[in-house]
Amino acid sequence: MNKPYSQSCENNKQPILQIIQTLFAESKHLWEIGSGTGQHACYFAENLPHLKWQPSDKAENIVAINSWVRDANLANLEFAQVLDVTDKDWPCQQIEALFSANTLHIMHWHEVESFFSGLEKYLTNKATVCIYGPFNYQGKFTSASNAQFDQWLKAVDRQRGIRDFETIVDLARNIGLFLNDDFSMPANNRLLTLQNF
Repeated sequence: MNKPYSQSCENNKQPILQIIQTLFAESKHLWEIGSGTGQHACYFAENLPHLKWQPSDKAENIVAINSWVRDANLANLEFAQVLDVTDKDWPCQQIEALFSANTLHIMHWHEVESFFSGLEKYLTNKATVCIYGPFNYQGKFTSASNAQFDQWLKAVDRQRGIRDFETIVDLARNIGLFLNDDFSMPANNRLLTLQNF
């Protein structure tokens, strides 16, 4: 099959790696929620050989992700598993490290809430969570391109949209996850790093 391809994944993978290679230096097993095309999983697993990388996504994306995983043929890269954040049970026993890129603005709001309630159930103590994507601050877009992107998202599905940073941080805090850093990234994106104690 022709593997799916995202140019934005190619554009942002190196800047993301520069940050997460330090954040996940002591982690052994990471779950990625919303692996999309699978490009990030392959690139990060290749460059973080100490870390077992577990991709996951909704059922309709698994075959495409696994086409990337199969070609990568990395010992520390698992085949993708089906994970819908709204499911009562996720296909894991615990999560010590989590990465999710460009997911919260695609999810409906109840799915964003389910994302965090699921994390509350599965995160270990001192877990590290990284969330990448665009965010608004104090209800305002950080760029004209983000405003246009938000319009496009809502035209596709009215329940999608760029989320407010403060609301996401509050959801995280409600489950005991606290913001460590908020990194500025290319193309008006951010990388939020959080940890529980």
